[in-house]
Amino acid sequence: MTDAIADLATRIRNAYLAKHERTEIPHSRVKEAIAKILEREGYVGSVIVEDKKTPKTIMINLLYKTGQPVIGKIERVSTSGKKIYLKANKIPKTLGGYGITIISTSRGIMTDIDARRKKVGGEVLLRVW
Repeated sequence: MTDAIADLATRIRNAYLAKHERTEIPHSRVKEAIAKILEREGYVGSVIVEDKKTPKTIMINLLYKTGQPVIGKIERVSTSGKKIYLKANKIPKTLGGYGITIISTSRGIMTDIDARRKKVGGEVLLRVW
């Protein structure tokens, strides 16, 4: 596995397609930060870091509304072969503001709304809606 963020997106997408209640992801600080943003924004249920196991894992409980997954689409924007960097004023709104864009900035990983508010740009990681 070379792209940990793409792996996170794929595991969440596949778990929703298979109608699982939760998915387990190998731990990294970046994946944990992204999962916490998805939890805070209401795209997934609780996010639990299980450090009793070796290696550490992140358990993500998935949310469904009327039998349909809350996340309609989750896609990787910047890849290992093509990095996408944007200034704060150039960050597009996902679906006109109905979705979120997750960005890695010099002040940490945050949503597009937070990045615009703090006037920081960075690498565009994921788009979720």
